[in-house]
Amino acid sequence: MTPPTKPSSRGLALATLCAMQLMIILDGTIVTVALPTIQHALGFSQGGLSWAVNSYLIAFAGLLLLSGRLGDLIGTKKVFLAGLCTFTVASLLCGIAGSPEMLIAGRFLQGVGAASASAVVLGMIVALYPEPGEQAKAMGVYSFVSAGGASIGLIAGGVITETLGWQWVFLINLPIGAVALFAGRRFLTGQPGIGLRAGADAIGAILVTTGLSLGVFTIAQVSEDRLSSGELSLYGAVAVLLLVAFVIRQAKVARPLLALRLFRNREISGANIAVVLVFAAGFGFQFLNALYLQRVLGLDSMQTGLAFLPAPLVIGTMSLFFTAKLTARFGTRRTLLTGLFALGAGLLLLSRAPADGSYALDVMPALLIQGFGMGLTVPAIIMRAMSGAAPADAGLASGLNNTAQQAGAAVGLAVLATVATAHSDSLIRGGTEQVQALRDGYSLGFQFSAGFVFAAWLVAFLVLRDRSTKRQQEQPAGQTIAQDTVEPVAAP
Repeated sequence: MTPPTKPSSRGLALATLCAMQLMIILDGTIVTVALPTIQHALGFSQGGLSWAVNSYLIAFAGLLLLSGRLGDLIGTKKVFLAGLCTFTVASLLCGIAGSPEMLIAGRFLQGVGAASASAVVLGMIVALYPEPGEQAKAMGVYSFVSAGGASIGLIAGGVITETLGWQWVFLINLPIGAVALFAGRRFLTGQPGIGLRAGADAIGAILVTTGLSLGVFTIAQVSEDRLSSGELSLYGAVAVLLLVAFVIRQAKVARPLLALRLFRNREISGANIAVVLVFAAGFGFQFLNALYLQRVLGLDSMQTGLAFLPAPLVIGTMSLFFTAKLTARFGTRRTLLTGLFALGAGLLLLSRAPADGSYALDVMPALLIQGFGMGLTVPAIIMRAMSGAAPADAGLASGLNNTAQQAGAAVGLAVLATVATAHSDSLIRGGTEQVQALRDGYSLGFQFSAGFVFAAWLVAFLVLRDRSTKRQQEQPAGQTIAQDTVEPVAAP
């Protein structure tokens, strides 16, 4: 994508991309809060209610990689606008749904649109802001929108559901989507893709989409405990076999959907492994902390949403005002390592919160430290994940990074929820009082979450290269981050 020449146009283009990202983030958290009301209104069974979430996640995670490659082949602007339009229309379908089946279909279509738009956002931001210093600031805005949207959604979900009705949880996307679509057509610029013939592997697309979708479905069922271990193992094995078949095909086919040479780049491989671990920790932590605040400290849903606010406020402050300067001064690798250490420390501190704890003394300090860590980590880790890709692979690298985020979130939620529940149940069977048992289960989950973060720190330390101090000093002003990356992988 050729960046707009005017700074104001670039700013409006970035705002358009972030507006779509905000809709996606808000949608996930708002819908979660509204689920009990939706269940009662549409007559969902308890088991069927999970499909209001799973249908979206399956489509979203399954299509990210394919959507990212389509951005390279037919143009990122076309894929983004198509995804934005699909998401907005699907939101209308969900808002007027009169049956569980109609809502599930709408949620699946929302996932398709979200995957199409979200998969190419990072690549479009990189193209808009190729200069490292400006790119760091743009990634800071993106990180702030992502982090802030999650917390705002927890609060907005309750307010919208109680005042306007559950339908407006979805209908609120219509005016936002319409404005974003108008702005996207006007301010987003692009260049033609490299053509479908450069990577139109239909069989590979079916394999990877089916494998990823089935994998996410299997992981989601782990924490819901409705399938036997044998059924879970079977589904998981089929998902793995499909993905292995996809990889084998990509190694042999003349025009692969996913060029495996991309993974020979240690920046892309190492950064995306770290992304999986960080998002596993982050999403699992949010889930467990919400339960700790409500089931142990006794907060209601509105208070819980407000309790999360310190973290996104600190993330926003760091991302918007400090992270770009720190990456320019110290490089993305050192900034990333510092952020990961702070994030892990915050999680360990939270694991010490007692059953009769105080939010102000036991929770908020940990959230502030985590916010500081995330504000440094997310912009830096995304820049490292995108730094090794050639322009022709920008959409694929963006889709790969978003796939890593979703995979990490799904795995983290399943693992941490299972660990916490199993430990609490074991303590209760042993005679421990319920609130204390719940607290101990969540504490163990926070410790596992910190383990994910420190594993990501180790990956970043061992895999990601540091820049030479001498070469850094020789770089012109504004180019200090460029030496913190490796040469892009050659385009096909």
